[in-house]
Amino acid sequence: MVRGTLEVLLVSAKGLEDVDFFGKMDPYAVLTYRSQEQKSSTASGAGSNPEWNETFVFNVSDNVSELIVKIMDSDTFSKDDFVGEAKIPLEAVFAEGSLPPTIYSVVKDQRYCGEIKVGLTFTPVETRGFDEEAFGGWKHSAH
Repeated sequence: MVRGTLEVLLVSAKGLEDVDFFGKMDPYAVLTYRSQEQKSSTASGAGSNPEWNETFVFNVSDNVSELIVKIMDSDTFSKDDFVGEAKIPLEAVFAEGSLPPTIYSVVKDQRYCGEIKVGLTFTPVETRGFDEEAFGGWKHSAH
C-alpha cells in the first residue's frame, strides 16, 4: 500500500481551446485525487495560455494511481465552462519520488484541446515495522 503526501506543482497550460465567445477565457484548474479536491486561482484574462505556478498537497493512503486535472473557464453570468481534463498517471512518481514539470494532454470528448504542465513530488511515510495494535490501540484501553 502506498502512503505519504503527493505535492503537485501546477505550472501552466498552453494551446487550450478558447470556449469564450467574447473576450479571453479566465481558466482555473480543479485537481482531484480520490475524494480530495482542490481548486487553483483563476487566471483572469489569460486566455488559452494561463500560468498558475501553484502547489497543492494531497494525502495518499491507498493505491489510487491517477490524478485528474480539470480545466474550467470562469464565467460571471453563466455556468463555468468545461475546457478539458488531463488524467495523470502516478505510478512513476510513486516509484521515483519526483518528476520534473511534464506536459500532459488536455482532452475533451476524446479530442485533444491543449496541454498542461505539472510537476510531481511524492514523499512516502514509513510504515514498516509499525504495529498499530500495540501503539495506543485496543490492547492498552482494557488495562
